[in-house]
Amino acid sequence: MATFVLVHGAWHGSWCWKRVRRNLQQQGHEVFTPTLTGIGERSHLLAKSVDLNTQTLDVLNLIRWEELSDFVLCGHSYGGMVISGVADRIPERIRSVVFLDAFVPENGQSLMDLAPPSGGELIDGWQSVPISATDFGVNPADREWVDRQCTVQSIACFQQPVQLTGAIARIKRVSYLLATGWAGGHSPFRPFYEKARSRGWQAGEIDCGHDVMLDRPEEVTQLLLRSL
Repeated sequence: MATFVLVHGAWHGSWCWKRVRRNLQQQGHEVFTPTLTGIGERSHLLAKSVDLNTQTLDVLNLIRWEELSDFVLCGHSYGGMVISGVADRIPERIRSVVFLDAFVPENGQSLMDLAPPSGGELIDGWQSVPISATDFGVNPADREWVDRQCTVQSIACFQQPVQLTGAIARIKRVSYLLATGWAGGHSPFRPFYEKARSRGWQAGEIDCGHDVMLDRPEEVTQLLLRSL
């Protein structure tokens, strides 16, 4: 039995992993899909002060109190910012890292430095409205559901720079999967895919929308199992 910690992207929540989580659990694996503070079923905790550090601590504290080690850490989209901070803090406890169509920041970079959220308006100047499922290229059958499930997120999460020491280099297995079936085939995540390749990480492509875990759950399941 292996252990997986799967971190969702902006505006999403634990719910987006339910297909992959079910696949892994049916094979006997232990799966944690934390919802970050202020989003989804934790949207009652939404506050202007919730930032990238808050949400990185969400995952670090899960790992600490569940006493996890030798696990696979995966982050989707904005979740790449979160898992970068987690991997930098506790590389010795992580078996492998998977970036799923995700941001891969350098020290001192924020998400806004890498790619300002182009589709989101702000409510009251600090609540970022979700980008639509259509714009993310989600499969048509899931679009209405995804739009209904997504919630606003504090813009501070996208503005706060991540602090990294380079400790992720101590993790032997790091991989990246690029989704190519959205944004007219011109994925904004391709530079991070190229960065992954230049670092010698395992890197692959898949033809689907940005929410890979919803469009292609079987393939994501196999990717995670290969990362063991």
